[in-house]
Amino acid sequence: MRVPVKLLIFSFWLFFLNCSRCQECHREDIKYENTELAEKASYADGETVRVNCMIGYIGLYRLKCEKGEWKKSIERPCAKKKCSNPGDIPNGNFELAAGTEFVFGATLVYTCKKGYEMASRINQRTCRAQGWDNTVPVCEAVKCPAIRTDRDVTASGNTEEGSYGNVIHFECVSSGKKIDGSSDIHCEETGEWSDVVPTCKDITCTTPVISNGYAVEQMPEYQKDAILKYRCNPGFKPREGNPRCAKFGWTLNPECDEVTCELQSTTYGVEKINPEGKTIFRAGQSVEITCSKNYWFSFTKETSKTFTCQYNGEWDDRRTVCQEIRCEVPHDRYLSRPYSYLRGDMKLGAKRSYSCKFGYRETAKEATCTRDGWTPKPLCAEKMCEAPNIPNAEIVEGQRPNYRINSTIEYKCSLGFKPVQPVQITCDSQRQWTYIRQCTEIMCEAPNIPNAEIVGKQGSHYRINSTIEYKCSTGFEPEKPVKITCDSQRQWTDIQTCTGVLQLFNILPLNSIECSPYIPNAEIVGKQGSNYKINSTIEYKCSTGFEPEQPVQITCDSQRQWTDIQTCTGVLQWFNILPLNSIECCDIN
Repeated sequence: MRVPVKLLIFSFWLFFLNCSRCQECHREDIKYENTELAEKASYADGETVRVNCMIGYIGLYRLKCEKGEWKKSIERPCAKKKCSNPGDIPNGNFELAAGTEFVFGATLVYTCKKGYEMASRINQRTCRAQGWDNTVPVCEAVKCPAIRTDRDVTASGNTEEGSYGNVIHFECVSSGKKIDGSSDIHCEETGEWSDVVPTCKDITCTTPVISNGYAVEQMPEYQKDAILKYRCNPGFKPREGNPRCAKFGWTLNPECDEVTCELQSTTYGVEKINPEGKTIFRAGQSVEITCSKNYWFSFTKETSKTFTCQYNGEWDDRRTVCQEIRCEVPHDRYLSRPYSYLRGDMKLGAKRSYSCKFGYRETAKEATCTRDGWTPKPLCAEKMCEAPNIPNAEIVEGQRPNYRINSTIEYKCSLGFKPVQPVQITCDSQRQWTYIRQCTEIMCEAPNIPNAEIVGKQGSHYRINSTIEYKCSTGFEPEKPVKITCDSQRQWTDIQTCTGVLQLFNILPLNSIECSPYIPNAEIVGKQGSNYKINSTIEYKCSTGFEPEQPVQITCDSQRQWTDIQTCTGVLQWFNILPLNSIECCDIN
């Protein structure tokens, strides 16, 4: 009975022992980079520990043991310490051997610039926990040996102790000599001079090798100030200037350049170039250029043209550039202020209003820019009158298609027209002729011939030299038709008066053209006229003491004779023979 109890008690003790150990935290469970080991191997529940960074690192961890696990209360990861900028060195540079930052463990390697050498024994520095080790190295300039010259040569510069980059310049004491060798030497990075010290010799020049050319009167050696004459092969030209032998050789390098011509523009206003894409042409070669629409070659008015490169390096026509078609200010001397009106947009198709000087007129409302310049042409025309069109007239002298303002001319009406005298007219400022008188035909009025009628159609007027015929009425003579003519004075010629024939009736005149009707011892009843028409009737009444007593009616017949006349006879007359009467009737009205 005791043994089982003891075993049970021991088991409980082991259980509690193990449970207490389960609450501890161990050092090997702390796993952070670049940290030092904790002081103890284990820590009880609730205990804290500070974990420090290794040397060269900065940071901090503070941990707490909670039920066998570490809990962070402060966490600043360990990072490499930084070093300050080491600074540049005069005449040298540095580079990081590894990495890209100035941090713990980084190493710098110093090098000197060209012409300088390291004076320090150590040429590197390393970033330590306390900062950069070693001192900044020093670079010193390379030195060249002192310069010694003879009496003919002078040297300028640091001849005693030359440093890298120093230059020594040499000149001859005599102006008639030149340096034989290099006139300038410099101290190199190796500590040696770039060339030996030169000497002086007489100034001479040798014949140069001229590519594509040759020297004229070639000499073995040319003295100072001698001029080199040379020529170039065909297709080449010498450079400007004359080479002269001088202290430093020929003043100009005698060269022959190939003769070429270059197109100034291959795109602006250009539609096509043949050959395409080529801009440089040798002497004798040609190019054809075609301008775009609204472009041409200035002053030529051509849109396509071939140009040839000449042996002087110039095009046979220098106007190789296509220009936009524009109109210049016209030089028409009759334009009023052309620079005021015709300016601004002068491109093809532009329209501009304009005015002309006094005495001239605008030939259009607007001037238009065309390929042929401003149109219409001319822009201003002199104000002139056209030759007058006067029917039935002719200019006396000096007839022209047109006449200037204020000019006068005379015209004369044709024969048979009036006015007969010449008429003078004037061209006024409105281009109208003043004082024009129309030429009207001279005509005769219809003739008034008593006791006659026109044969055929009768008019109111008749032209000069025209003829008509008339015929006298019955009882008048001449009996045959009479022909009369309208003369230049508008008078009828050869008119013959129609005269009445004398008839006896009871020894009394029966008719008289110019007499009123006359009946002795009688009076007309009613209104009495001087003449009466055919078939007209009148009444008359015998005077007192005469008979018949009743009124008598008489009629003018077609023979112009009064019919049914009765003589007024006195009642106591003893003489029976009385005048019967003759009444005339004429169709004058």
